Amino acid sequence: MRCIRVGSPATLDTLLPATAEDPGQPGPGQIRVKLTASSLNYHDFAVVSGMLPTAAGRIPMSDGAGMVEAVGAGVTQFKPGDLVVSTFFPEWIDGAPPAAAFTGVPGDGIDGYAVQAVVKPEHWFTRVPVGYSAAEAATLTCAGLTAWRALFVDDAIKPGDTVLIQGSGGVSVFALQMAKAAGARVIATSSSDEKLSKLKELGADELINYKEVPAWGMKVLELTGGTGVDCVVEIGGAGTLDQSMMATRVGGHVALIGVLAGFAGPVQTALLMAKNLRVQGLTVGSRAQQLAMIKGIEANGIKPVISDHFPLENLADAFRHQATNAHFGKIVVDI
Repeated sequence: MRCIRVGSPATLDTLLPATAEDPGQPGPGQIRVKLTASSLNYHDFAVVSGMLPTAAGRIPMSDGAGMVEAVGAGVTQFKPGDLVVSTFFPEWIDGAPPAAAFTGVPGDGIDGYAVQAVVKPEHWFTRVPVGYSAAEAATLTCAGLTAWRALFVDDAIKPGDTVLIQGSGGVSVFALQMAKAAGARVIATSSSDEKLSKLKELGADELINYKEVPAWGMKVLELTGGTGVDCVVEIGGAGTLDQSMMATRVGGHVALIGVLAGFAGPVQTALLMAKNLRVQGLTVGSRAQQLAMIKGIEANGIKPVISDHFPLENLADAFRHQATNAHFGKIVVDI
């Protein structure tokens, strides 16, 4: 079978087409999935570029979607012909995240979905939203579920609330779509007026170009009459956290998701305490949360925004495109 493997050392130049053994037929409780799509996340970029340690020869990509080709004895949730999508933490079914969850993340701790077919336990996958293609479904595993958890699991966004999103990557665009579907007001930031215009088309209520307004936390307070937002979907990390805390209302929630602007740095702890803020780190979510998200997507007719498609063989080029930050929404890999 065709696949892509991480090289040694792990760089985009050593991320090359390779082969893998066919996984064969499913055993009891397993399904065989013909994978037809994956999508890029920053976590995947960190793996293939050597930012995160991983084994040489690892098959990358945490997101995978495709069609069930065969099922083993005892499988009850799927049948041949069903479209399915992977879960980020295969063994996190429900409840609190397991302590060792990251050791089993596909494309990181174990082989992922940059391959033509896999045989896995049925609970490693869920159904896809009705009407979704495999390419659309492949955007949900990481980005979609991260946005869902930030807004509706770790918080309880409701009509009339105000949400701040940062940028126009997959998590941010999903958060915009989901927050608007919940009746919230959304303030969006970006360094690109062109991308801000696209965010406006998707429903963003107020726009801030953070290159023109570096102190955008104060601008958010101004836009909210001095109150601040109920929730910030924080993808920047250490480099933007202070502005996010400034932008948040007293008692508000900062969903700390990304590290795009830095892994570590000083934090204004006095501001955090004075505002009684809840700054909560999160890493994707459970299988039960993914199924709840799928119901929410179906109820509101949400469709992912796909910026670009790349064939599997050109996965390294897809990551190079991601690194330019020229995309809007999700980048999909066609397998």
